[in-house]
Amino acid sequence: MRRSHVTTVSLLVALALGACTNAKDVLEPSAITPPAASATPAPATQGSVGTVPAPATTTAGAPAAATAPAPTAAVLAKTRLQIAPIVGASVEAATPLTAELQARAKQRGITLAGSQDQTATHVLKGYFSTMSEGKDTTVIYVWDVYDPSGNRLHRINGQMKAPSVNSGAGAGADSWKAVAPATMQAIADQTIDQFAAFLGGSAG
Repeated sequence: MRRSHVTTVSLLVALALGACTNAKDVLEPSAITPPAASATPAPATQGSVGTVPAPATTTAGAPAAATAPAPTAAVLAKTRLQIAPIVGASVEAATPLTAELQARAKQRGITLAGSQDQTATHVLKGYFSTMSEGKDTTVIYVWDVYDPSGNRLHRINGQMKAPSVNSGAGAGADSWKAVAPATMQAIADQTIDQFAAFLGGSAG
């Protein structure tokens, strides 16, 4: 009886020790403690989780927005644009055009090179014509962008209806009299903006 009682007690002790060992195995790993700890600062963890993506998204978005102008600005700063004589437009129409080309280029950070400047990186050649329909006059323009070697890199073209400043102007050369300076200035702005966009796209 004593042996059986001792055996029974021994078994119980062994089971108890075994249970303690198993409990230690479960309680010791950090897998349990952190959850208990993280469960307490759960709001902080959730707050940080909500905060982390927001800065990440903002940071990811900010460089994208800030990076796009950066290379373009660098490319524009290195650009020296030479504007060839305008073909097709009258002197009266070409004067406000060229003046606005210079002003817009300066705004965009593009340096203009003189006709004899050998350091030009791009040459812009413009071809103009008008189309008259009744009292309406439309200016049609084409710009070719060349490298210093004469290779065409890009073409900009479009047309713009001109508010008439001389209803008596007819077709042909006289039709330029119906084109207001503001129309030519608007074409100049669009031209430089598209040229800058081309430079930005070619840089990327």
